[in-house]
Amino acid sequence: MFNQTPSKVVMQDNRNGTMLYPPPISRDRVICEFPKCYTPEASLELKKDWDIQTKAACSDRAARQQPWDRQKMSKVVIVGDLNVGKTCLINRFCKDVFERDYKATIGVDFEIERFEISGLPFSLQIWDTAGQEKFKCIASAYYRGAQVIITVFDMADIKSLDHTRQWLEEAMSENKPDSCLIFLVGTKNDLLPSEERQRTENDAIRIATEMQAEFWAVSAKTGGNVQRFFFRVAALAFEKCILKDSQDGATVGIGQGVSINSDCASLQEAARQDMKRSCC
Repeated sequence: MFNQTPSKVVMQDNRNGTMLYPPPISRDRVICEFPKCYTPEASLELKKDWDIQTKAACSDRAARQQPWDRQKMSKVVIVGDLNVGKTCLINRFCKDVFERDYKATIGVDFEIERFEISGLPFSLQIWDTAGQEKFKCIASAYYRGAQVIITVFDMADIKSLDHTRQWLEEAMSENKPDSCLIFLVGTKNDLLPSEERQRTENDAIRIATEMQAEFWAVSAKTGGNVQRFFFRVAALAFEKCILKDSQDGATVGIGQGVSINSDCASLQEAARQDMKRSCC
């Protein structure tokens, strides 16, 4: 177990020498223990604690008291059919809201969620992509550089589960093989009776195994398993970044993700340039 209270980090404003504090991380975004998987039958990691290298790297960085000027994040891309609940899933976690009636995502949208993991800052940049065919060309430009790919299906619509293979293939076409953590998420599990839900989960676990993905069943309506799932995503992405930095001999920064910029417009502009290069 790691430090259970958010750390207070002080930065110096180089323009006038004044001391600034970064925005505090919400206490419900503090991850102290390695999050458990949903089911051992489809898990990326069965271990119950952080890797030894991760513990050592975190302790070493904390001892150096590095400033909060190189906070890193992992890019998370969420894909799936129209109306499977991608936006509802994100809104439940990021805003703790559920809207039964909402407009379909046009193109792409994103949220940034900040965590404290083992005493260190880490963020997920969560990209919500459109499920409509006419927006696929636009959305595909945003797949590039993902560290996590989440393929979503509606547990009440078995066809959407069959389509997850194609969605994963399209997302991986913009990334290097074995470069991404892959998750298969079934939404709306509150709509199914227990026997039908179990049959659907068995089918999903089989497909997740083929994808080399980790399966989760969630409900954006009730909030069931939503926070647990995103904590799992954040923890695995964080550890992967730490281990990669250790292998590369990096001494500063966590992970190889994009540095957080307070001006979110720059993120969108970079993605637009990607879209222009790749979109027909």
